[in-house]
Amino acid sequence: MRFFWTFFWTFLLVQMLTYVVSSMLGLAFDFKTGSILAVGATILIFVISTVIPEGPVEKEGIH
Repeated sequence: MRFFWTFFWTFLLVQMLTYVVSSMLGLAFDFKTGSILAVGATILIFVISTVIPEGPVEKEGIH
């Protein structure tokens, strides 16, 4: 389920960002570009979440 919700929110936020940036630049909104960027951003989020450790590592033997 986490994959679905991550993609869902990333998709919505990237589409919103694409719309705002294209409006600021005076260009037409392109749904396809936003979708491609959303898939890429979702993959990047999953890769980063696997690379970053989950918490601090406790050292054994040192008191």
